[in-house]
Amino acid sequence: MSAAKVKMRGKKMRNQPVSVQYPTSTPKNGGDTPSTGGGQDEGPSDVHSSTTRSKNPHQRGWIRGHQRDGGGYAKEMPTCITAGAFARARAAEMRAMLKAVTKTTGSCHVFGALPKHMRRRAMSHNIKRLPCRLRDAANRMREKSLQSGSKKKKEKAKSKSRKARRRHENLLLEFNRRQRKNIWLETHIWHAKRFHMVKKWGYCLGDRPTYKCYRHCYRAMSSSCLLQDHSYYCCIELQGEEDKLLAALSQLTSKEAGPTFAAALSLSGRRQGSVVVYRAGQYPSQPLGPVTFLWRPRAQDSKHRQLWIWAHPAMKMDLLPELQSVCRCCEAVSSPVVPVVTPVPLLEPEPTPEKTCESRQVTGSKRKRSVRDDSGVPAKKILGDGTRSPSTPVAWKSSSTGITINDLTMEVVRYRLIGPQSHSVLAAVLEAATDCDEMSKSRPSPLWWPEHCKDPSKMSLHQQQADVYGTVKGVYSPGELPPGTVLGLTVDDPRLTLPTKKVKALPCVKQAQEVNEEKRKELMLRGVPESCCQSFLWEESVRNNVTDHKMSEQDLKLMRSEVLVPGSRLSSTPPQGRVPILLVQQPGKQVGHEMSCWGAGWDLLVPKGWGMAFWVPLVYKGVRIGGLNISLKHSQNKGAPHFPHDYPDCPAGVRFQEEQQTELLDRFRRRPPAKRTNYIKHGCLAPFCCPWQQLAEEWELILGEGGEGGKGASQTQTKAEDDAAMDEVMTSHKETAGSQPLGRVTVLRNRKSLQLLSAWCRPTTSRGQRPCRAREASPLDHSAVTSFLNTHGMSLVWVRLSLLSKGKPELHAMVCVPTTEDLQLLKKEPGNSGSQEPPHRDHFKSRIKCKKMASKKAAASSVSSKSGGKDSDHPSPSEPNHSTSEDPKLSSQSSSDLIFGLWPDPLPRVTSHCSRVTLGWITQGDISLSAGCGEALGFVSVPGLLNTLLSQPKEHRGMLLLRNPTSLHYRFAKINIEV
Repeated sequence: MSAAKVKMRGKKMRNQPVSVQYPTSTPKNGGDTPSTGGGQDEGPSDVHSSTTRSKNPHQRGWIRGHQRDGGGYAKEMPTCITAGAFARARAAEMRAMLKAVTKTTGSCHVFGALPKHMRRRAMSHNIKRLPCRLRDAANRMREKSLQSGSKKKKEKAKSKSRKARRRHENLLLEFNRRQRKNIWLETHIWHAKRFHMVKKWGYCLGDRPTYKCYRHCYRAMSSSCLLQDHSYYCCIELQGEEDKLLAALSQLTSKEAGPTFAAALSLSGRRQGSVVVYRAGQYPSQPLGPVTFLWRPRAQDSKHRQLWIWAHPAMKMDLLPELQSVCRCCEAVSSPVVPVVTPVPLLEPEPTPEKTCESRQVTGSKRKRSVRDDSGVPAKKILGDGTRSPSTPVAWKSSSTGITINDLTMEVVRYRLIGPQSHSVLAAVLEAATDCDEMSKSRPSPLWWPEHCKDPSKMSLHQQQADVYGTVKGVYSPGELPPGTVLGLTVDDPRLTLPTKKVKALPCVKQAQEVNEEKRKELMLRGVPESCCQSFLWEESVRNNVTDHKMSEQDLKLMRSEVLVPGSRLSSTPPQGRVPILLVQQPGKQVGHEMSCWGAGWDLLVPKGWGMAFWVPLVYKGVRIGGLNISLKHSQNKGAPHFPHDYPDCPAGVRFQEEQQTELLDRFRRRPPAKRTNYIKHGCLAPFCCPWQQLAEEWELILGEGGEGGKGASQTQTKAEDDAAMDEVMTSHKETAGSQPLGRVTVLRNRKSLQLLSAWCRPTTSRGQRPCRAREASPLDHSAVTSFLNTHGMSLVWVRLSLLSKGKPELHAMVCVPTTEDLQLLKKEPGNSGSQEPPHRDHFKSRIKCKKMASKKAAASSVSSKSGGKDSDHPSPSEPNHSTSEDPKLSSQSSSDLIFGLWPDPLPRVTSHCSRVTLGWITQGDISLSAGCGEALGFVSVPGLLNTLLSQPKEHRGMLLLRNPTSLHYRFAKINIEV
C-alpha cells in the first residue's frame, strides 16, 4: 500500500468506533465490508478482544474497493447474535457517525465544508461568493456572531498614542507607579537602556551589560577606571553619646576577628572601618554579615557622636532589629511634615508687556503645551524609597540610653570608582566650590552655601579641604593612600563643566609634579587630617536643602545656550550649584602576598537627588560601567568572600543558597531528560547546593572515632555495587541525621587561628611555583592539632585554590584529599593533571523507569475504560503489582520525588561517597586573568584540612584535588589561606 493510501486510511479510521474491525488477512468477501456483530460463540469478552487493532496498516488485508481475486461481498448471515454486544457495537457506530456528520473540517466557517479548490478568501466577508446552498447557513452564523458581539463586555481602556505616552508628565506618572513595588535607583533609566535588569532584595538592579565587556571591565579595574552604582546599600545612622554607643555596639563584635567599632583610627573619623557583626553576645556563632562604618569627626567640647553603618540590603532586616535591641531603641519617632519648597528661579529680567502670556501669539510660531496645570499640583519625581508607606517609621529613640537610630536608606547616593585612573576621573569631574560674591553674602538666602560663606571659620576649613584635595590629585594611584581614608569636600555642580563629547580622563603628569613632595609623602603616610574629614553631608538640613534647591535641567540648558563658546565652562556658578560630598578610599586587595592593593579606588557619596548630575559627567570621562556580576568578579580577583554568596553561616547566606538551589534545579528540569547530566553517575551528591552542616558533622564524627579515621578513609573506599549496599548507606545516614546534632557550623574568622592555619599550609604564589614568606608558627603535630580542634571543631575556613595545570573550576566543585598514589604520581610526573573517578552506578534509574511504565499503564487503562467495555487491562487482585512490590527500604522514598540524575533527600555520607574523601566545595571559580590559571574560592572543613595536612609529606603539604560536578577528572590544586 502506498504512503498516500496509508495516510488516507489513517485519517478515515481516526474517528471510527473501537468495535469496527477489518480482517487481518484477505477474506473471501469484499474488502470494504467490515466484520462487525458476532457469531454464535461471540460474547462480551470477544467483542473487546476484537477492538485491538494492529498499529501497522501494512499487516492488514484491507484494500480499497473489491479484492483482486474478483470476490464479491459476503451473502451469508450469522446464525445467532448476542443482543448486548450487538447493541453496544451499533451504538458505537452511531456515535461515530453523528460525530463525523456534525464535525467540520477543522474550521468553524461554512466555507470549510467546500473542497479546497473552491475556497476563496473573499467568502469570509462576502456571503454572495458562497454557493446558494450554503448562504443560509452563512447568514445564520453571521447573525449569531453579531448577537454575541452586541453583548455588554468590559470596555478596555483606550491606549494613548505614543506621542501622548512619551510626554514628560505622563512618563513621570508611569515611572512613579512602577516604583511602588521595587525600588529604583536614580540611575535606573540609564541602566535599563544598557543593562539586563534583575529584581533582587527589593530593588531593580543592573546585572550585566547587553554587550560583551568581561575583559574590558577587568582591564578597567586593573589599569583604567570602572564605575558602579552602590546606592542600593542601606545606611543606618546612630546618634548618641560615644560611650553608650560603643558599649551597645561592643556586644555585636569581637576583637578576635579584627578591628571593631572602637578602633582608634576609625573612631576619630579619619578612616572607614569594616567588621563582621554577630547577634548580641553570640560570637563566634550566629553571624549577621559584614558591614562598613564611618564615624563623624568629633566636634569641639561635645560628647555627641554620629555613626553611619552601611549594610547589604539582604541583611538589613536582620541587622536593624539587633541594633534596636542592643541600643534599646523601641520608641518610634514620627517623621516631621516636609514643607513644600519652591525652587529658586534664576535671576532673569522682568518680562516686558510685549512678552507676557496675554500678548498675541506671533504668526507661525508653535503653541507649546503648558507644563503647569491649574487643575492640580503637578507630579514630582520619586526620590528615595518609593515602596515605603508614609506611615512607616524610619527613626527610633531610647529614653534610657538617649540613642537615636535613623534609617537613611536611599537618602545618600553612593558611587564606586575602581582602578588606578579613578584619581584622574575625580580630578577632571570635581572642582572645589567657589566663594560667593559680596552681594549674595549681604542679603539673606534660603540656600545653605551663602549662609555658610558668612562664617570665616567654615570658609577656612573649606580652603584646607581644597588644598588637601589638590594634594590628593598629585598621588598616582588610590592604593598609595592609607586604606579607608576619608575626605570631606564641597564641590561645584559637575554639570557646569560637562563636555559636549566623551573624553577619556588621563593622568596629568604636570599637575602631579607641581604638588609639594613633602605634603604628598605626609598624606601617603598619615592620611587626611581629622579636621578635613568633616563634611556638611552629615547634616540632614543641608542634605534636604541641596536636594530641594537643585537646579533643573531646563535652567541649565538655558544657561548653556547663552555661552559664546559651546562646551566651555559657565562663567558664573549659580548659588544653588554647590554640593557637599564625601570621598572614601577603598583599599582593594589586602590579603595575601600578591597583587597588593589591586582593585583600589574611591567611593563618592552625594546627597539624594544628585545621582544623575554626577553620573553623567563621570561617564563622559571614559569610565567603564559594571553591574552585579562585575562586583562578584571584583571580589573573586581580590580573594575576598562576596556577600551573600560566600557567607554560609549567615541568615542572608542561607536564604541565598536556597534561592540559588531552586534556580539551578528549575534550569536543570527545563532541559530534556536525555540532555541532562547524570550527577549520580558522576558521583556528585549535591550539584546545586553545599551541605555544610552535614560536612562539618561527618568530619567531627570521623575524627572523634579515633583521629585516624580520615586517613584510612582517604586511602580506600568501598563502593556500593548493589541495591542492598546503597540501602545500608541511606539507612545509616538516616540514623545519624535523627540523632542530636553536634553543633552549628561556623566560619573561622579568628585572626590568630587563621594565621596559624595559613602557616601550616605553606602558602605559595598563585600557581604554587615558589613559597611565600610566612610568619613563624608552632610545629604541626598531634598536640597542636588537638588543641586547635578543641576550639574550632565545627568550623569552615575560607581558602583559595590554584590549579597546577589546565582546567577551569566551576560552581560547587568538590575539594578532595589526594591519596598516596596520587602524590607519588605527582612526584614522578610534576606535569600530571590528576587521576579519574570511576563511574558510579545509578541505583534510581530502574525506579524511575518503573514509575514511567506505571503512569503509562494507568493512562492506557483510563482510555480503555472511557472508550467502552467493562473489561480493561487493569491487573487483577491476584496478580502482583510490580510498582508496589519493591523493597520496603527503597519504597520509603516516594517515587514522585525522584529526578533523573539527582540524588534524593536525605543524602548519604558526603565525605566518603567517592574514591577520594571530600573536604569542601567551591563557591567561586573561573579562569583568573590576573594569575593566568584557574583559581577557585570556597570553604573546607577545618578538622578535615588539619587531618590531611598532618598525614601529607612536607614537600606536598597543602596539595589537594579539585573535581567539577560535570566531570570525572581530578586536578591538582594548591591551597592558600590568605590573611
